Amino acid sequence: MILLHRLNGPPFALNADLIERAEATPDTILTLVDGTKYVVAESLDEVVARIQESRASVIALAEIIKFDQPEHPVILRLVSDENTES
Repeated sequence: MILLHRLNGPPFALNADLIERAEATPDTILTLVDGTKYVVAESLDEVVARIQESRASVIALAEIIKFDQPEHPVILRLVSDENTES
């Protein structure tokens, strides 16, 4: 998700994976895959930079999680409570 500002409006978060096209005409217009259009206050270069930062942070977090895992994963067993008195 990236944080953007509507032209003369409040900020909103947008799933960058849904952006099909971004244009500067001179306002920045984002067209989503479903045809929805948003006019945003950010420049085209700023939108692209935010998308790049967002994707880079996802990849970086995935790498951190990957290296935080133990080398030999712990196998959990389901223990039945048949012997437990009620």
